[in-house]
Amino acid sequence: MSEHYFSSSPSAARAPRTVRLALRDVQVGLATDTGVFSPAAIDAGTLVLLETVPSPPAAGDLLDLGCGYGPITVALAHRAPGATVWGVDVNERARELARANTASLPNVRIEGPDGVPADTGFAAIWSNPPIKVGKGVLHEMMRRWLPRLAPGGVAYLVVQRHLGADSLHRWLEAEGFPTERLASRKGYRILAVRGNE
Repeated sequence: MSEHYFSSSPSAARAPRTVRLALRDVQVGLATDTGVFSPAAIDAGTLVLLETVPSPPAAGDLLDLGCGYGPITVALAHRAPGATVWGVDVNERARELARANTASLPNVRIEGPDGVPADTGFAAIWSNPPIKVGKGVLHEMMRRWLPRLAPGGVAYLVVQRHLGADSLHRWLEAEGFPTERLASRKGYRILAVRGNE
């Protein structure tokens, strides 16, 4: 059975490489490796998210949920230098890479899920969530983090249409998380989940 990027301690033999994050406002090389999500190139869904959603709030705490080696975290940190950007991932190899990729960005904190103080609320959450972990784990992830949106905050999630974007949308609504489809591009949906006003 192949090892998944959502393993907490990947054992796959290392094969370090560098990929390029090329956005209109951020151009940077990022270190990647085996045992993490999309090690060969920036994931297409991540790019759709980064190219589509509104600019992040300029201040406050921002969360990249399931940060991997850090492309979303890096973009958020560049776009909102006055905010604190939390990159959270269960995968320790991904966190190691994300720390290396954000070493020059003083407004970034990379942590495991239990490393974020419980009283931290988020002005925005951006995520390319790990759909393939299965609905049980994914739903628990959403129940854990979405209630931590600050009043008026928004979570932006990118999900492939054929991997259950619409069923996730329905589930979020049923769970009491007001959700709208912000965009649909290249086979991906961008869902905007609103915090309490």
